[in-house]
Amino acid sequence: MPPTLASLVHHSALKLTVRAGEDRLDAPVRWAHASELADPVPYMEGGELLLITALKLDAEDREAMRRYVKRLAGAGVVGLGFAVGVHYDDIPEALVEAAREEGLPLLEVPRRTPFLAISKAVSAAIAADQYRAVTAGFAAQRELTRHALTDGPEGLLAALASQVDGWAALYDASGSVVAAAPDWAGRRAARLTTEVSRLRERPAPASSVVAGPENEDRVELHSLGTGRRPRAALAVGTASAPGTAERYAVHSAVALLTLTTERSRSLHAAEQRIGAAVLRMLLAGEPDHARAVAGDLYGGLLDAPFRIIVAQGAADGDALGALAESAESAAARSGEAVLVVPEGERLVVLAADGGTVVSACCDHAAAREAARRTDDDELVVGLSAPAGPIAASAAYQQAEQALSVARRRGRVLVEHEQMAAGSVLPLLADDAVKAFADGLLRALRDHDATGRGDLVASLRAWLSRHGQWDAAAADLGVHRHTLRYRMRRVEEILGRSLDDPDVRMELWLALKATAADAG
Repeated sequence: MPPTLASLVHHSALKLTVRAGEDRLDAPVRWAHASELADPVPYMEGGELLLITALKLDAEDREAMRRYVKRLAGAGVVGLGFAVGVHYDDIPEALVEAAREEGLPLLEVPRRTPFLAISKAVSAAIAADQYRAVTAGFAAQRELTRHALTDGPEGLLAALASQVDGWAALYDASGSVVAAAPDWAGRRAARLTTEVSRLRERPAPASSVVAGPENEDRVELHSLGTGRRPRAALAVGTASAPGTAERYAVHSAVALLTLTTERSRSLHAAEQRIGAAVLRMLLAGEPDHARAVAGDLYGGLLDAPFRIIVAQGAADGDALGALAESAESAAARSGEAVLVVPEGERLVVLAADGGTVVSACCDHAAAREAARRTDDDELVVGLSAPAGPIAASAAYQQAEQALSVARRRGRVLVEHEQMAAGSVLPLLADDAVKAFADGLLRALRDHDATGRGDLVASLRAWLSRHGQWDAAAADLGVHRHTLRYRMRRVEEILGRSLDDPDVRMELWLALKATAADAG
C-alpha cells in the first residue's frame, strides 16, 4: 500500500512529531511538496503532504491560520509539515489550534531533518509500493496462466475472483453467462446481460464500468476477441476500484481469454470446413461417408431425426452471424451437437429435431419479425420437416421451398410443415396469385358491373356443384336454361372452354384467391 502519514511518523530517520490530527494519520500520501506561497491551493492536486517554514505566513494570526488551514483541507491536502528552528522556534499556537479545529494532521519537522529527506522517503515508499504491485501483478499473471492451461476458463475465473477479492463471469457470443466464480456470482452476472449486449455492439476491444445490480458492487465489463464483432465478454465485480495489482490481474485475464477466444475461432473455422464437407456428402446421398468424415464431432446428430434450416441475408451484414451465434450458443448451453455451415449470403444449420437449437433459431427469427418496421428484413429463414440422413437432400429442398415462400410473403421464417399441412388456400395469399386471379376474372366483373347479369356468382355456383346444372341453378334461384346461357357468356367473354379441366381449375382457384383477399 502507498505511504501514509503514520508510516512517515514512524520513520526512524525523520524524527517527526504529531501536533494535531492524530486520528487521521492513516491517510495515504501521494506526494510531499514544499511551498512557501501564502495560497498554494491552486497548485495542489490532493493527497499531498505540504511542507512549510511559514516564510510568508503570519502564523501567529489565529484568523489567518483558520482560513489557511481550511483552504488546505478543502483542496485535499492530507497533512501539513512545519519546520521548526527556521523562522519559528516552535509551531505557533494559532496554527496548532487551526489544525486541530479542522482535523488536519500537523507534523513538527525538526531542524536537522531537511524537507528533501521527507520527499525522498515518500518517493521511495511510493516506488516500493509500485514495485510490490507490479511484482504481485506478474505473480497473478503466472497464476492465471497456470489455471487457464490446466483448468480452462472456469479455473481462470476462480483464480481471478480470488485475486480481486470479488467475482468474475464469462459471457458467450449471445450475451449469456457460460461460467462464473464463485458459484453465487452467476445470478448476479445474469442481471447484467443488457449492459453486455450494449458492450458487444461496440468494436473490440471495448470496456465499460457499470454499477452492479441494486448497486451491490462496481463491475468492469471487457469485450473479448479481435474481430469486428466481439465473440465473448468478461465481467469483474469488486467492492471498489481495483488497485494496481488487481488491475494487472484483470488485464491478464482479458488477454488470456482473448487468446482462448481466438484459438476457439480458428478451431471453429476448421470445424465449419468439416461441416461443409459433411453436409455436401449428406446432400449427395452418402450418409456413410458423412459419418466417417464427421467421426465423433457431431455425436449422434447424423443418426437421429434432424431438421435443416436455410437462411439468407446480406453477406456483409450481421443477420446471418447473429443467427449462427444463437444456434451455437444454444448448443453450447444444452450440450447438443449442431452443424453450422456459412455459404456466402446463406447459412445452413442442421440440428436435432425438437432440440433447443431449432427452438433458439425460431425464437431469434420471431424476435426479428416482431422488431422489424418494414418488410425488408435482411434475414429470411426456411425450416424443413424432420428427416433422417437418407432424406437429407429432400429436407434441404423443403427448407429452400420454405425460404422461397418466406421471401415472397415478406416473412422472416416459414416452416415447411406449415406449407404442407392443412389447406392449400393459405398459399393463394401470394401477391402473384392474386394478380393472376384479378386479371383472369376482371372481364367477368366488368360485365357484371353493367347490370347485365351475375356471371361471377353463377360461375362460382356452377363450379362448386361440379357442373351440375339443376343443383347450381337451385342454389342461385334461377332456371337451368338461364344458368346455361350465363356459362356460354362466360366462355365467350373469357375465350376459354369450360369443358377443359385446367380452365375450370384455374377459375376455381382464382375465385378462391379473390374471395380470400376480400375476406
